[in-house]
Formats: sequence, structure tokens, C-alpha cells
Amino acid sequence: MLLAFSRNFPNSQPCQPHISFQPELGIFRNILPNITTKMASSDPQSAIPDSSHNEPDLPLTMASSIILTSLPRDAASALSTAGDFPKPKVTVHFKAVGSAPSLDQKVCRISSSQRFETVVAYLRRKLKVNESDSVFLYVNSTFAPALDEVVGNLHRCFKDSKDQLIVTYSMTPAFG
Repeated sequence: MLLAFSRNFPNSQPCQPHISFQPELGIFRNILPNITTKMASSDPQSAIPDSSHNEPDLPLTMASSIILTSLPRDAASALSTAGDFPKPKVTVHFKAVGSAPSLDQKVCRISSSQRFETVVAYLRRKLKVNESDSVFLYVNSTFAPALDEVVGNLHRCFKDSKDQLIVTYSMTPAFG
């Protein structure tokens, strides 16, 4: 298949796309070769050097592939373990901010697959807070994660040097 530009751009040349298969990812990629044009200036010192890799990488889905009808065996096994967490339980360290009462036990372990709402419920239960009272939780004193965020993902992205997820809490809005 040979493609050419439909407009008359000066110095444009036709390009021929090709599709390559990447077995480690189990997908096809559509790769267009470089399109060369003349530089406006003929001075070699003012020219920008060409990059060795400036080809676009456009992933194609399996649904758009007419050649690949199923994933190769190694790609399927890689995808089956892609969402697994390295640890079944993560360590959460609670830190009080402002006038919030501190906990007797500041460190606890929670399953990696639990959602952040479980952490909120645990903290509310330990602080013995009424349902009408607010408790604001933050990760690394920076942001309040969504209640449906998975604790393992938060730990993977925001753990500290001691391999703990730091959760600060307060009774009034404190950060962000």
C-alpha cells in the first residue's frame, strides 16, 4: 500500500507505512518511515540533527488486526500477572494533623486489594468518630485519594523509604 500526501506540499515525498508485530507486548504497531524535507537554510551548523528514532508508534488493537486473532502464549501469561501486587499486604502509617486525636497504634497492615474506603472506615472506627463528623485523609500530606482507589496501587506509587504508605488525617481540611 503506497500513500501520498493529497495536498501539494513542497518537498513532500510519498511514504509507505508498514506494520510490525511486537511479540513481547502481543500487539501490532503501525510505523511510518521518516519523511524528509529540505532545510530552509543550507548552512550545516544551523541544521537540526536528525534523531535516530523519530518514527511514530501507533498501537493497533487486536480487533483491528486481520492477522492476529489471539494473543501469543507468552503475552497471555504476561497479561495474567500484570495486575498482581508484589505483596499481599501493605503497611499503612497514620499521622495525625492539627487537632486530630492520635492513635495508640499508628501502623497497621491492610490487604493490597482493598479499596481506600476500607482505610477510611478503619480509621473512623479506631478514632470512634460519629457518622456526622468529618475525617479528612491524605496520602503523603499531599492529596486525598478517591474512595475506590486500590490501596496496593497507592502503596506502589507513593510508599516511603520504609516501604510504608503514609496517611495523614485531620478533622478539618488540611491540605490541597
